[in-house]
Amino acid sequence: MTRATSNENQLTRPKPPSPRRRNFASDNASGMCPEAWSAMAEANAAGHLPSYGDDLYTQRASDAFRELFETDCDVYFCFNGTAANSLALASLCQSYHSVICHESSHIETDECGAPEFYSNGSKLLLCPGALGKLTHDVVRAVARKRSDIHYLKPRAISITQPTELGTTYSPDELSTLTAIAAELGMKVQMDGARFSNAVASIGKSPAELTWKAGVDVLCFGGSKNGMAVGEAVIFFDHRLSLEFDARCKQAGQLASKMRFLAAPWLGLLHDGAWLRNGTHANAMAQRLAAGIAKVPGLCALYPVQANSVFVELPAGTGEALRQRGWLFYNFIGGGARLMCSWDTQPEDVDAVLGDLTAIMHGR
Repeated sequence: MTRATSNENQLTRPKPPSPRRRNFASDNASGMCPEAWSAMAEANAAGHLPSYGDDLYTQRASDAFRELFETDCDVYFCFNGTAANSLALASLCQSYHSVICHESSHIETDECGAPEFYSNGSKLLLCPGALGKLTHDVVRAVARKRSDIHYLKPRAISITQPTELGTTYSPDELSTLTAIAAELGMKVQMDGARFSNAVASIGKSPAELTWKAGVDVLCFGGSKNGMAVGEAVIFFDHRLSLEFDARCKQAGQLASKMRFLAAPWLGLLHDGAWLRNGTHANAMAQRLAAGIAKVPGLCALYPVQANSVFVELPAGTGEALRQRGWLFYNFIGGGARLMCSWDTQPEDVDAVLGDLTAIMHGR
């Protein structure tokens, strides 16, 4: 939504970034990577094709996911992560169920109540945890807090991989959490908006970080990995995806020209562009973190394990950085979040580091 502003307000706003400058506000800010763009162009050149997912590109993209995950999984395409997470959880829960998640998880802090809305009221049970991660003991305590008829029954655990603080769960940590779920009759949903970054960071296969570790459904992010729009919801247990297509339709997530949501995934998955993109973004975050560590008075707030760097800036520093045209968020994680993307370049990192260093030295 845009809104007219007064001339006075316009004068006090930070100057816009250069069209050539990449900003660090979000990996959503980046454009399409060449592989996704080419795949969409190919689908566009194919002419008239069947609608609502009955086309060759949607079938090929679904099969590509099955090959990537080394298993026969059910694949659905949504427009955005809010719908992917919310509809996936709704497929696991009834209205009288609850979902255990970290207190900083995206489904709690940034989905505007969509998980509760689409599940007709399933409650989110929030857990504290260092580095944005759920832990065995806390999840068990929350799950066993009450078992009487008056309380919402825990039905699902939602794991964010990587977390909102840019940390990752190891396969052992995942297996510990999924073991609790199995023991208590719960299912496991993984919010993988930046799943490619997690795979690149941990060095394990997509299968090892999902169904082999006990994950039931994954929401695989495309928008933050070089696509214009689109997420994939991947069910590793066919029973859980029953009538999920109807959920997508009812929620306005069934694209009539589904090939344009599916085809870019072919570009990403065909020769590993999805992993190259994640690896590159992670590398730029490491470069940024290394540079910040050299600036006296600054340090990263959390381990840099994916494509984000969190740093506590002294008073006035963030505003001064914005006045120089840099964009970033500071409402997540207790500090400034600088997010790298598939197309972040070393010169972008060096430029923001240069300005940050100059500000810290009063120049």
